[in-house]
Amino acid sequence: MATFTPREIVSELDRYIVGQRAAKRAVAIALRNRWRRLHVPPELRDEIAPKNIIMIGPTGVGKTEISRRLAKLGQAPFVKVEASKFTEVGYVGRDVESIIRDLTELAINMVREEEKEKVRVRAREQAEERVLDLLLPPVRPERRIHAVGSEPERKAATPEDSATREKLRRMLREGKLDERLVELEVTKPVGPMIEVMTPQGMEEIETNLKEMLQNLLPKKTKKTRLRVPEALETLAQEEAARLIDMEAATKEAIRRVEQSGIVFIDEIDKIAGREGMHGPDVSREGVQRDLLPIVEGSTVNTKHGPVRTDHVLFIASGAFHIAKPSDLIPEFQGRFPIRVELDALTQADFIRILTEPENALIRQYTALLATEHVALVFRDDAIAELAHIAALVNERTENIGARRLHTVMERLLDEISFDAPEMGGREVVIDAAYVRERLNPILQDQDLSRYIL
Repeated sequence: MATFTPREIVSELDRYIVGQRAAKRAVAIALRNRWRRLHVPPELRDEIAPKNIIMIGPTGVGKTEISRRLAKLGQAPFVKVEASKFTEVGYVGRDVESIIRDLTELAINMVREEEKEKVRVRAREQAEERVLDLLLPPVRPERRIHAVGSEPERKAATPEDSATREKLRRMLREGKLDERLVELEVTKPVGPMIEVMTPQGMEEIETNLKEMLQNLLPKKTKKTRLRVPEALETLAQEEAARLIDMEAATKEAIRRVEQSGIVFIDEIDKIAGREGMHGPDVSREGVQRDLLPIVEGSTVNTKHGPVRTDHVLFIASGAFHIAKPSDLIPEFQGRFPIRVELDALTQADFIRILTEPENALIRQYTALLATEHVALVFRDDAIAELAHIAALVNERTENIGARRLHTVMERLLDEISFDAPEMGGREVVIDAAYVRERLNPILQDQDLSRYIL
């Protein structure tokens, strides 16, 4: 786990997310507490439970992005789920335990990629030897009559053979053999010609049955002709898979899930029960009760083994326009002791979002059009006008926060993006007048802007 201080975590989050200081501080403390827990005496370590967080704020203000960046910083397995996809046991829908199964699969893939990176050089060397064997087959043993029980004599490689192999190796590394084709035998698992039908919410059983059938059926080998670089990459992947200890990788993945996993539950307000609601909404409170054991700490059975959720950090979020956090059942509220409110974005925030973050929208569009040799230049007055229009549309229609900037930018650059291949080498200056020319006609017709912006 990365050892960032809370101040460093907030500083790192500031590179991608504008504002929301209170939320950043809360998640920074939660992540640092992970590191602190691992350094307390063992007898106390298991007693320290994570302080789960509930984020309250309108859509598009950075709730999901804060959690995603936090997981990246902590090098932790992270999964985002929508609370509205789950239903109480007995109804049609996904089982809440699938959250932990998905998190475990993700952690296993993460560890597998890390292990592959560790053996990458060795796997590449072995793949190189196999490609050289295809280009220059090794010397075969001579057929001689020999006494029963004795070893057949093999012809030793001559200095000429070794020199030729080394010459080929140099040519391979210099890229001089990239156009050569080699015949490769690729092993492909046979997909069972059986469709397993399981009730909705029992996808785990379906997956396990398919995997079991695949293991029972023999694997097919297929000869294919590939160019040398493609063959080298394919063989390197095969060698890396052989070099990895998958049992150890699975144990490490489960340990990471249990000690540093992060689950982000979005739209938590959609399962908040409200008085006087009838019909299909009766399952809302049931979803909370099903989630409760996982959030409190329980053991979930996965195909890779049991996974404990006692120390998984849960971050919930919701707009809470209609429901209130107090509409959640008391036990569920109690498992999210930290509450932070995120502010709605203002015009000033939009200006910062367009220019400051490392993944700022203006940087993205400038880089995209630079691939067509079109230089986009945004004047300060254009950026201010874009922010003003986005804020205005959010006021008139639904407030979707920073996501409004995506629709405004797409509409603004629609013509340039379409004509870019024929505009090679040109510089296009975007000023406030151009922004108003492209967007004002739509703003004036409020009925039309409702559908376009």
